Amino acid sequence: MRVVLAGLAAFMVAQPVAAEVVSTSENGFVTRDEAVVEANPKAVWLALISPGRWWNSSHTWSGDSANLTITPQAGGCFCERIPEDPDPEKITLEGSVEHMRVIQAYPERALRMQGALGPLQSEPVTGILTVAISEVDEGTKIVWEYNVGGSMRYKIGEISAAVGGVMTQQLSGLAQSLGMVSGPASVSDDADEADEEEGAAESPEGEAGEGGSAIGDDFLDGVEGTSEGEGGN
Repeated sequence: MRVVLAGLAAFMVAQPVAAEVVSTSENGFVTRDEAVVEANPKAVWLALISPGRWWNSSHTWSGDSANLTITPQAGGCFCERIPEDPDPEKITLEGSVEHMRVIQAYPERALRMQGALGPLQSEPVTGILTVAISEVDEGTKIVWEYNVGGSMRYKIGEISAAVGGVMTQQLSGLAQSLGMVSGPASVSDDADEADEEEGAAESPEGEAGEGGSAIGDDFLDGVEGTSEGEGGN
C-alpha cells in the first residue's frame, strides 16, 4: 500500500500551477484551464484524439500512455489496454479500463466525454470533461474543463485541487506536443518527496489501506497540489 499512500500524499505538497477550481459545492467541483498552441485546429484535434502521444503515463493503470486510445464518435471509448502479465508463473489475460465515454465529437471544435477519472472511479460521481478548440490570432486556443458532481467520500477542497493538478498535467502535455504559446506550466512528475510530506489528503473514509483502490489512487501520484480548504476556490 506504499504506492497508494505516496499517490495520496503527492498532491498535498507545495503549490504548482494547476487548473483553476472555478466552483465548488458540497458534492462537486469544476476545474478549468486553457492554453494557446501554434498548431492549427486540425492538428490539435488529431493530437487530442491520440492520448498516447501526450497523456502522462503516471496517471494510467498500465504505467504506459501508449496503451491509451480514444474513439472519437458518440459512444466511443477513452480506454486503456492492460497488457497480459509476462510472468510465466502466472496465468493472466489482457485487461482493459474505460476511463471515459465520448458523448460529443465535433472535429476541430470540441470533444466532450463522461467519466470519473482516477480515484473518482470508485465513487458514485459523474464527471464531464469538455475540451473546446478555437482559432485565435496566435494559433489555436484549447479550453479544458472538468465538471464533477455526486456523492464522494473525499473532501471537496482537497480532491478538487488534486484533480486540478492532474488536469493541468494533461493539458500541458497536449499543448507542449503542439508548440505551446501560452498555457499551464508543467507539473513535476517526481513524487519521491511525497513520502516525507505531512498532511496528505485522506483517502475515502481512511480506506487506502483497507480495501481502497490502489490503482485509482495512483491517478494522483506525482501531483504537487494543495488543499485550499473545503469549499475553497
